[in-house]
Amino acid sequence: MRVIGTAGHVDHGKSTLVQALTGIHPDRLKEEREREMTIDLGFAWFTLPNGEPVGVIDVPGHRDFIENMLAGVGGIDAALFVVAADEGVMPQTREHLAILDLLQINSGVIALTKADLADSSEWLELVSNDISQLTRGTALAAAPILPVSARTGQGLEGLRIALATCLAARPARPDHGRPRLPIDRVFTIAGFGTVVTGTLLDGSLAVGDEVSVLPADRPARVRGLQTHKTKVDVAVPGSRVAVNLTGLQVADVQRGDVLGHSGTLKATGLLDVQFRHLTDAEAPLKHHAEVKLFVGAAERVARVRVLAGEALQPGDTGWLQLALTAPVVAAKGDRFILRRPSPGTTLGGGVIVDPHPRQRHKRSDAATVSHLETLLRGSPAEVLLQAVEALGPGLLSAAVAKSGLDAAAAGEAVAEAAATGDLVTLDSEASPPLPGSLVASRAAVARFTQSTVEILSAHHAAHPLRAGLPREELKSRLKLSPKVFNAVLTRIVAGGRVAEAGALVRLATHEVRLTPAQQAGAESLLAVFRRDPRNTPSVKEAAASVGDEVLAVLVERGELVPVSPEVLFLRETYETTLKAVRDHIRANGSLTVAQFRDLFGTSRKYALAFLEHTDAVGVTLRRGDERVLK
Repeated sequence: MRVIGTAGHVDHGKSTLVQALTGIHPDRLKEEREREMTIDLGFAWFTLPNGEPVGVIDVPGHRDFIENMLAGVGGIDAALFVVAADEGVMPQTREHLAILDLLQINSGVIALTKADLADSSEWLELVSNDISQLTRGTALAAAPILPVSARTGQGLEGLRIALATCLAARPARPDHGRPRLPIDRVFTIAGFGTVVTGTLLDGSLAVGDEVSVLPADRPARVRGLQTHKTKVDVAVPGSRVAVNLTGLQVADVQRGDVLGHSGTLKATGLLDVQFRHLTDAEAPLKHHAEVKLFVGAAERVARVRVLAGEALQPGDTGWLQLALTAPVVAAKGDRFILRRPSPGTTLGGGVIVDPHPRQRHKRSDAATVSHLETLLRGSPAEVLLQAVEALGPGLLSAAVAKSGLDAAAAGEAVAEAAATGDLVTLDSEASPPLPGSLVASRAAVARFTQSTVEILSAHHAAHPLRAGLPREELKSRLKLSPKVFNAVLTRIVAGGRVAEAGALVRLATHEVRLTPAQQAGAESLLAVFRRDPRNTPSVKEAAASVGDEVLAVLVERGELVPVSPEVLFLRETYETTLKAVRDHIRANGSLTVAQFRDLFGTSRKYALAFLEHTDAVGVTLRRGDERVLK
């Protein structure tokens, strides 16, 4: 599931183009329709020529609403960058491009809209050349430029193909097993309650999950999930998701909050960041300057702490510590934007290196800068987890050896990764895990869980009357060794979405149900068994009557009991016959096949099958032609 976001100057046709592509007008507010101007985020979706569904976030282009734009653009996979052919490059064209570059959204397509209004093909070529000059050296330097017209339909099919090609080159969003939903919209639906929306990052969400909304850490439960107005049981990373929550009121949530599994996320009031000051910024960024921080869907006021020198000059890249006036939820590697509060202009942006620094750093401290540069490359815990990921589930000692960390750094890394839950011990409760422990990354467990759920969902859809999938088949499909499979499956089952039933594995929600027609056929078959309970239809005849799978359901439910590959009895007949066999042997010392046949008025076929069954289950013991109690 992918998401694209529009960008570009006001009135350059972003919303009209989205409507032409999707059939959905993204402007949802009455004021937006009246003013014919996007003020807040709009949402739509459509299917690409390759069959992939894609979400669209439409953002405002007017400079007065650029901060609303920032709430939606951070979670996109690619940009649909819009420039009107009749106007060309304008001020917010430049600012939106700078923001995309700072956020490293380096995949996209440039739509030269209103191509039908261009004076000539020479004019279109001139505007295209201007755009090429503008994007040179930026994240969109390689983006194709396509003339289109939402009014006439010119170029729309080519635009769809270009978007599909662009997204196909993007890697799938990673699943780290730690879902994070930056909330960009909150509303209520009568009869359902509070609904929040956003672009899901870092993990999957499932109906029934216990979650928290941070930074206030308000608990809730996922009542329902929708993607593109379609109900889903599980939402995957990278998808636009609407989450129906129980336990929260609309007033308890606001844009910029983050939803995640309980206990997996933590708010912060300090951020260590690497920052790039825009070359065309009007002035240096001084120490202690007040700025607006935009990260995810959140907006916060912060004070800048310049860690080397008194200021960063336009075009410089340097280290900052941001002291926030209100906490925010962010992760290492998140991109961010800083803007001047008044007048509102974009100063620059960069990457979060440490979302939870332990303290305010000393300024002009070489050790601090060296530490941040190391973190930018990767902490010991991250190096260890990369090794665990590369090897797959296995011994911790092997992952430590592959990581190349020395003993002290490895010990620190293991403890940190285990404490955060990113390193999972599969075969013991030792914490931190021991060198001989079987371990996996949280992300790997999440992937195996998702694969298991998908495999079982497909199996249940194809065979709704089967209780589950054999463990051995699931192990083969997951391509795991027996030891690792058993440990991983135990972990997955503990998560509650999957259940075991003997040698079978099933979704916890799976329930075998006969259709009315199947149930009627089953009742008819059982009626035949009741008419002559000890001279019953053969397994082959019963299967011909109701089908193999319905017959298997009757056996699984215990309504029919197989005593041989060919003979079945009703449960009540089986139990009364078994009691009668015991009673007869206790009274008479033994029982022969002939005596069984005469006692129950049946044939030798059924008598022999039943007594061989009682031998097999340990009720009787054969001595010559007689059976005695074992």
